[in-house]
Amino acid sequence: MEDDYYVSSDDDYYDEDDDRNNMELLEYVISKESLLAAQRDDLQRVMDVLSLKEYHARTLLIHYRWDVDKVLAVLVERGKDRLYAEAGVTVVEDDNLVSSQFSSDVMCGICMDEIPSDQVTIMDCGHYFCNNCWTEHFIVKINDGQSRRIKCMAHKCNSICDEAIIRNLVSARDPNLAEKFERFLLESYIEDNRKVKWCPSVPHCGNAIRIEEDELLCEVECACGLQFCFKCLSKAHSPCSCRMWELWCQKCQDESETVNYIAVNTKPCPKCYKLVEKNGGCNLVNCVCGQPFCWLCGAPTGSDHTWDSIAGHSCGRFKEDEDMKLELAKRDLFRYTHYFNRYQAHTDSFKLESTLKKSIQEKISRLEEKELMFKDLSWATKALYRLFRSRQIISYSYPFAYHMFGDLFENEMTAEERTIKQNLFEDQQQQLEANMEKLSLFTEEPFHEYGHEQIMELRIGILNLSTLTDKLCEKLYDCIENDLLGSLQWTRHSIAPYNSNGVEKASELTVSRDTTTSNSEIDLATNGMDISYTK
Repeated sequence: MEDDYYVSSDDDYYDEDDDRNNMELLEYVISKESLLAAQRDDLQRVMDVLSLKEYHARTLLIHYRWDVDKVLAVLVERGKDRLYAEAGVTVVEDDNLVSSQFSSDVMCGICMDEIPSDQVTIMDCGHYFCNNCWTEHFIVKINDGQSRRIKCMAHKCNSICDEAIIRNLVSARDPNLAEKFERFLLESYIEDNRKVKWCPSVPHCGNAIRIEEDELLCEVECACGLQFCFKCLSKAHSPCSCRMWELWCQKCQDESETVNYIAVNTKPCPKCYKLVEKNGGCNLVNCVCGQPFCWLCGAPTGSDHTWDSIAGHSCGRFKEDEDMKLELAKRDLFRYTHYFNRYQAHTDSFKLESTLKKSIQEKISRLEEKELMFKDLSWATKALYRLFRSRQIISYSYPFAYHMFGDLFENEMTAEERTIKQNLFEDQQQQLEANMEKLSLFTEEPFHEYGHEQIMELRIGILNLSTLTDKLCEKLYDCIENDLLGSLQWTRHSIAPYNSNGVEKASELTVSRDTTTSNSEIDLATNGMDISYTK
């Protein structure tokens, strides 16, 4: 064992718990109750700073995508008037505008009817219309999906309507539509918030993820167990960039490689044009329609031939363009097959190794029953986790290499530079792959049948090999970020940073209930939605 990996004492072993305890990034699951509380927390911050009503604060936050820091920054840089004007907020001191301005019937500027003053509503911007016209306007906007920012009906007025007025007028006409309006307002906290996104699970789990960091390129794990890229909402794919993973998925799903295979291995019959695949060594091919033709050039011929020639036919002339196209198609097919086979092999290995968790637990249980001198067997489960993590990284490193050293960046590197960087990357990739496979073999050993000395020897070996694998993963990421992607001049590709502990799983966040929030209000607003919160 000592020849395969470095050996250290227990005191020198790098403990993963040290990093786990120092992690600043925390993830939380927010229930439907906590979602409403989280939204109101942001609203309250803006209301306290600017002394605004709730719907004014909501209008500001929706306009600035629920970024409280952005609202405060604009306030400092441009002033309160500019802040309000850009968001469509009009603040007035008098809440009794209708009763103070109108004492008799007034004319509605939309329907042109004389309306009693108690059936007229005036907005903060000063424009007034009859309740019936307002209601029709609100219903149209809600049905069109524009309920987050419903503007005043007056021409060229950008003021946002009071949501309380919208709620009251619409509920009198259609209570179900009023509930829809409430849900839209709550969903704006997710739909309009750049730091909050729905979990892309299928079927949808009802959760969303929120992160607090400014860097949105990260990988997160929802409470439902799905790990995904927060930026592109695909499954977690580092060390591939989002663009690389998109191209790889498209490459695997479309028929481009089928077309390449057809171009390389088949020829069309010159008579019926059906594709023919040669299954023998003779270059005289017979189609199912009965037409013989030359496999080399595709021209129709007679059936008389010898082992080295076809009667009355000669196609020895060199055709450069056709041969070049064929060679390019062969090269592209072989190159894609090389990377795809290795990507698929590691993906399959990951699925098979997932069954090891149960096996490891059974071995640990048997050792615990023996009541040996040592009780800490966490090294076995940590090694298994390290194996899973490194297997995922190796798997996605092949799609990365396919695009990194292919046509995607052909204008970014010379042929010599590409060769040097590819050799650097593949050296590190192979080191990680070799040590990962050793770790895989160690985790499969029947250590529950070993004696004390054998278990201690295996433990030290697994601990050191786990640490080495972790360091090699980090080194591979550093190579990709700095030596490969970091050296690009004309295009920008970024990957989620390496985390030794992998993708953090969200835990439940406890939020104290606002005493003014009733159960019925929460159920009405959230309609069964959950959200996962990442701080």
